[in-house]
Amino acid sequence: MPYAMHFPRILLIGRIGQVGWELRRTLAPLGQVVCVDYPEVDLTDGLSIRRWVHEVAPQIIINAAAYTAVDKAETQSDLAFKINGTAPGILAEEAKKCGALLIHYSTDYIFDGTKTVPYVEEDIPNPLGVYGHSKLAGDNAIRQVDGNHLIFRLCWVYGARGSNFLLTIRRLASEREKLRVVRDQFGCPTSSRMIAEATSLVLRKVLCENDLSRYNGTYNLAAAGSASWHRFAESIVALIPPEHRKCREVEPIPSSEYPTSTQRPPYSVLSTAKLQQVFGLRLPDWEDGLKLVWESMT
Repeated sequence: MPYAMHFPRILLIGRIGQVGWELRRTLAPLGQVVCVDYPEVDLTDGLSIRRWVHEVAPQIIINAAAYTAVDKAETQSDLAFKINGTAPGILAEEAKKCGALLIHYSTDYIFDGTKTVPYVEEDIPNPLGVYGHSKLAGDNAIRQVDGNHLIFRLCWVYGARGSNFLLTIRRLASEREKLRVVRDQFGCPTSSRMIAEATSLVLRKVLCENDLSRYNGTYNLAAAGSASWHRFAESIVALIPPEHRKCREVEPIPSSEYPTSTQRPPYSVLSTAKLQQVFGLRLPDWEDGLKLVWESMT
């Protein structure tokens, strides 16, 4: 195996995001990691993207950056599509030119949530809003380039830093006696740390086999089990020590009582059978994952 594939150059885009921040740590033993984010690289500018790839000349490109403001995307569709739709295609083109592997993250929001059993990779997408459409456009752009790529489809990402459901509920539980949380939307709460660790384990397998094309494709990457937003919130509140918790009740409400600019899929649980079969990986149950993240915050 060439030395470069033992310790490759890895270009990580999105170093300050939830997943990117964790990847900086899990990728460190695998290669020489070059980490960038906005404004160093501007994902709305094709020249900026191409310049960074040319300068780093990586063997691995990991795109952990995205436009994730789901509701704002309805009025900022141009920006959402540039970052989520066009930029991944450019990265795929540049990766193919230099023989690199592109790792990219997709979302459960490409589905409409009409299923009642976990979604598999082959299910037909039908996004409900601009955010989902923009992410789907990026997935399709990568596939059309037909270079070496891994697309990991994520669900309900949270972590110990950034802006996410866990941190929001923890804050609100210290301020309010009662929280009202949607009960009729279901997904797989998945920690950014677990996503980063799984990504690094997959990458290690690919590098050890020295075959960047063997595993090309899309894989669901999510915690085991499922929960509603209400149950997720209840589990978070239960972890807060009584002396730091003002909240005494988490009331379940229908989505109709919490209107948003974008309709969310009512059911976006992801099957990870393919990930288990191909890579031998299974993320812990979401409740166990939550406890691990909580311990890291205390």
